[in-house]
Amino acid sequence: MATSDSAPQPVVVRVGPTDLTADIHSGRHTWVADEPLTVGGQDQGPTPYSLLLSALGACTAITLRLYASQKQWPLEGVEVSLTHQRVHRTDCDQCEQPGTMLDEIRKELRLLGPLSVEQRQRLHSISEKCPVQKTLTGGALRIVTVIAE
Repeated sequence: MATSDSAPQPVVVRVGPTDLTADIHSGRHTWVADEPLTVGGQDQGPTPYSLLLSALGACTAITLRLYASQKQWPLEGVEVSLTHQRVHRTDCDQCEQPGTMLDEIRKELRLLGPLSVEQRQRLHSISEKCPVQKTLTGGALRIVTVIAE
């Protein structure tokens, strides 16, 4: 898993003049993102939100694998199932305003192997400390956009 001191590896995304299919390049790796047919895409790949969920899921699974290996715990496999939805906020500063929504990601872990209850609880706690989750929830994420020449 890349660390914060790794050299930045740009991800380049290209979309043509008419379709919504995005060609994604990162180093020697390439893949595709798209939108479903129902919203004008060609359904040639996962949606951008699916890619976001896959990044969080992959980071979670890798983090758990590394932790369990370090502890020499009998974790035989990890499955992370994720969903994204918009939900009404129930406790917020502006609840009197109608339509106040919150993005919610639900992350379900399946921990395979003869783990104790304590090990499962610890892995649950560790799962919330993966670097991608910390980036998404830390409140310090800044996105800077510039126009390239």
